[in-house]
Amino acid sequence: MADLKLTPYWWEAAPRPAAEAIAVPATTDVCIVGAGFTGLSAALCLARADRSVVVFDALRAGEGASSRNGGIASGNIKFTFTQMIKKFGLARAKDFYAEGIAARDHLAALIKSEKIDCGFKLVGRYTGANSEADYDSLGREADSLNSHLDLAVEMVPKSRQHQELGTDHYLGGQMRADIGGLHPGLLHQGLLDRCQQAGVVVICETRVTDIKKTDPGFAITTARGPVHAADVIIATNGYTDGLIRWLQRRIIPIPSQIIATEALPRPLMDELMPKRRMFGNTLNLYNYYRPSPDDSCIIFGGRRGAETDDPVRKTEGLRAQLLEVFPQLKTVGLSHSWWGYTGYTFDFLPKVLVHDGIHYALGFCGSGVVWANWLGLKAALALLREKDAETIFSKYPFETRPLYTGYPWFLPFVIGWYGVKDRLGRSRHG
Repeated sequence: MADLKLTPYWWEAAPRPAAEAIAVPATTDVCIVGAGFTGLSAALCLARADRSVVVFDALRAGEGASSRNGGIASGNIKFTFTQMIKKFGLARAKDFYAEGIAARDHLAALIKSEKIDCGFKLVGRYTGANSEADYDSLGREADSLNSHLDLAVEMVPKSRQHQELGTDHYLGGQMRADIGGLHPGLLHQGLLDRCQQAGVVVICETRVTDIKKTDPGFAITTARGPVHAADVIIATNGYTDGLIRWLQRRIIPIPSQIIATEALPRPLMDELMPKRRMFGNTLNLYNYYRPSPDDSCIIFGGRRGAETDDPVRKTEGLRAQLLEVFPQLKTVGLSHSWWGYTGYTFDFLPKVLVHDGIHYALGFCGSGVVWANWLGLKAALALLREKDAETIFSKYPFETRPLYTGYPWFLPFVIGWYGVKDRLGRSRHG
């Protein structure tokens, strides 16, 4: 792995922009903390509503999860539709999934209307079943989704699996046509460009160190000077720090890691991913993978290795899983390996809310490509008091747990237990 780059594959086409020497304004209508998808989505809406907006980020713009994810535009919720019905009832389950449909449609419309060239394609997602029980569960889920939401979900038996995926590793799977993929780095760069064109001031590599409520508004302290804002939006997700202790106790930063293969011959790509879909499986330590937007290689991600910060162990764990699915790649090297933090909530639901006058949009639980753009918009609309601000994700409390202060000390135990369950065939779908 001598030539392996420990930076995101996406940065080759969309390197993170260097921070500019921008003066911190004395006042602004809205201060946003976090220059990822969420913060920029909110900022663009607010700027076009004639609000002055300044966005701060401790890193370079989009250097966190927005340019480190897999680029799968799913709008997933961590519960299946069947589980949602049992937990919340049919009407509320339909509300959750209907909002996911609306959020995916919004993202597609945003990319089109803003003319952002990020390789977005509605190619569908195939979820491979890791056991016969999982295949049966996926089938029941497909029947339920088709019955209540008319999503035209299809089941693919193992006998036809090679039409979708060049592997015998799964026992068939489920195909959803309403899910797409894109280049997250280019999507972020496009949003950043549109924000700056709309007059948003984006100040990066500048940490916000304190926020105090004043009358009126908020006094914000940053590493490069103070600013007074009428309103504040926090959009830090998995990169939430100790700025607001109340928030830090409610967001769980969980690492997710991804590898990219070296360029593959076209015939091999045609064999492994003939329809160039997005992919997943039914493991507790879930994998998500896809062809690169230019179809030159495979991008493969997952949770294995989340208990360590050692890049070698992370890479080796993911490569082992890649070869379980595609033994044809045994002699193929890797070009990139990277990881970043996702932001989880204790109830596995994203959050949009106002607490002590501050607006929050975060906790996307690994599905931020869709939810971050959608809920950043919702936070901006709530600040503007627009009727379209309504979202189901503002209706549930933002929970914490005793003894949790923001450091997920329990993560190695959870990852270990999930690994045991996967080896025993007790998957998240079974």
